[in-house]
Amino acid sequence: VTDFCLLFPKDARATTCFENPCYQNMQITTCGRNFPDMPMNTLDQQFFQLQLNASNIDLLFEATDEFEDALTTPRNTATRRLNPHTDLTSFLITLQCERNSNGALTFDGLDTQNQNTSVELRATSIYQGATDSYSNVDTSGKRPPPPILCTVHDTFWLFSPAAGGSCIYDTNHLFDEVIGPLTG
Repeated sequence: VTDFCLLFPKDARATTCFENPCYQNMQITTCGRNFPDMPMNTLDQQFFQLQLNASNIDLLFEATDEFEDALTTPRNTATRRLNPHTDLTSFLITLQCERNSNGALTFDGLDTQNQNTSVELRATSIYQGATDSYSNVDTSGKRPPPPILCTVHDTFWLFSPAAGGSCIYDTNHLFDEVIGPLTG
């Protein structure tokens, strides 16, 4: 697993709209490791930068306004809910399972060896009660569904002219062996 992605649907029918649950002390634990290393607040600058890095958005690529707004716009204060002026439904949390070591990413090999393993999401809501814009109970007594956890695996596919240009899943060569001749 190279990344965990968490999606927070507001209701069970939401298939493309996901909201910031406004968590503090948010962290995933699995295989004896924590992601991120330190608990985070989903509205602070450090979390925003973590999401830009995890989404490979750097000086070359720029985040859309909608993506930035979903990451940075508060939905409420301690005393009242706010009415956002923009679409805030493009929120997701991406947590890399790679670590920075001497300026280079190191893949730690988060691998369960095909065994079932538990994944625990720990967090508390920043806002409580009537000002909690995400997990509050609606007028019919319904709560939002649980978050959706997606795992991302780096898989490399080799396309070749063999068999009419079909895709061959190459298990015999490392990525560097395949891409080396193309970049040299």
